[in-house]
This record gives sequence, C-alpha cells and structure tokens, in this order.
Amino acid sequence: MASRQFCVGGNWKMNGDQKSIAEICKVLSGAALDPGTQVVIGCPAIYLMQVRNLLPCSIGVAGQNSYKVSKGAFTGEISPAMLKDVGVEWVILGHSERRAIFNESDELIAEKAEHALAEGLKVIACIGESLQEREAGKTNDVVERQMAAYA
Repeated sequence: MASRQFCVGGNWKMNGDQKSIAEICKVLSGAALDPGTQVVIGCPAIYLMQVRNLLPCSIGVAGQNSYKVSKGAFTGEISPAMLKDVGVEWVILGHSERRAIFNESDELIAEKAEHALAEGLKVIACIGESLQEREAGKTNDVVERQMAAYA
C-alpha cells in the first residue's frame, strides 16, 4: 500500500485584503516547508487569482466553496470550472459554518463534492459535529450521517 502524504491546510475564511494577503504570500513563499507535506491555502474567492499568482506551485490554493453545476443562473455561486480557470486546484466543501449559517445539507454537500471531483478538483471534505452535538454525545452519529451522503 502506498504511503499517504501529510496535508496541512489554512483557511483564511472571510479575512484579509490585497496588502495583507501579499505579505502572507511572501512569507509562505520564503518558508522552508517540508517537501513531503502538501500545504493548501483556502482564501476568499475575490483573492484566489492573486494568491495563486503569488504562491509557488508547490503550495496548493483552495476555493472555500463551489456549486454542484457547471454554469447557470446561480447568482453568487462559483463553479469548479471557474476555480480551475484561475489556477485553483482544491476546494473546501461542507465547512461547519456553511452547514450552520447557510443550512447546507449533507446531500447538497455530497452533490457539490461529486461535481467538483468530476471536474478535476481535489476536495477538502469537512466532516464533524458541532459543539452542541459533541456535548450531547452525538459525534459518531453525525459523522456517520455526513459520510453516508458521500456513499
């Protein structure tokens, strides 16, 4: 069995501006990173092209979301093809904040993941329980439910 590569991801969420992002990219570009570790940066959609242009190819760039279809009347959504068009090779899907704030269902997230994979993106599938679910002892149930949607 082939060994798996260790992966470290950083999600900037809805933070940063052009200046601060350029500074972070400069630091990352000069950092001594382990070549055996895949480093992936998730940044706001508006800065994806800037980040991809500033970081070396050895550092992956992730969109923080993508939709389940290629194109259409879906105001505000981004397709996997659009992410790829600006050099992005990863996408974060199923983040707890999108599940909670935007009421994204397990089924929708699985559809997004299926489409992203079919379009050639690598998917960071966020799986896990909320604090309330953890405190209620529902961790295994939540993880099983979320994973079942991918089956």
